[in-house]
Amino acid sequence: MFSTRTVALLLAAVALLPLGTPARAAPPPAPAPPSWEIDTPDQVLAPRVYTPTAAEDAVEPRDAVEGTYALVEYVPFDEVATRVACSKRAGPYQRAVERWLKLPADGKQSTADCKAIRAFQRQQRIEPAIGYAGPVTWARMQLVAATKNPNAQKKCPVRTHRVACVDLDRQLTWVQKGTKVVFGPVSMRSGRVVHPTRKGWHTIYWRHKNHVSTLYNAPMPYAQFFDGGQAFHAVYGNIHTTIGSMGCVNLTVGDARRLWGVLKKGDRVYVWGHRPGT
Repeated sequence: MFSTRTVALLLAAVALLPLGTPARAAPPPAPAPPSWEIDTPDQVLAPRVYTPTAAEDAVEPRDAVEGTYALVEYVPFDEVATRVACSKRAGPYQRAVERWLKLPADGKQSTADCKAIRAFQRQQRIEPAIGYAGPVTWARMQLVAATKNPNAQKKCPVRTHRVACVDLDRQLTWVQKGTKVVFGPVSMRSGRVVHPTRKGWHTIYWRHKNHVSTLYNAPMPYAQFFDGGQAFHAVYGNIHTTIGSMGCVNLTVGDARRLWGVLKKGDRVYVWGHRPGT
């Protein structure tokens, strides 16, 4: 029998395989959410804004299932199945990872590349640690490098008031007041190519703790809307994927909960950069 972790690794590997399995019967429709959770479709129209009741706000969103945000790299299925010790394949983030490790950034996997990548993965407890330059490894490198001073390149404007900074280049977000970082940095997932997270200045105009997307029938815990249907919110799934969100800034439940306690209605948001792969 496979262990729970082995199953997780196999599922991550399958994500890289082309689709070719027979179509399955559609699952039964999910029960309709409470009336106070209904709104207009996210990313298409701005949500219906109203003042939540005290009873509604008293409901805390559920935590994610244990292991949801585990650092499980997306690797070729056959390399997991055959328990490859060191991958010979160039991953989708090969050049970026080589650059971060100060290796020749030629986009080609070498023995030296694999060993260096694998050493970082082991240090960060990324599994499977086989030296494959995937999205989890790249994202972790961005977070590690930014921890001390996420705004070292001064790309997020400094103001006397709070500014939520959304760095699409590194897939990081943080909040600063003046030069002081009051939240983060944390990893995030921004919009995909057809639903990009819109750049420039925005304002937090509505906060809805128990929001549910009616377009995708998916929970959006701790949603803080800043531009139309785009918001900071938690997701109950891995945020380190090669495919982006539908435009929102996706966070882990823990990070979204902490951000909820930092931002207020009227706070400013600044978005810049370009999501890798888009």
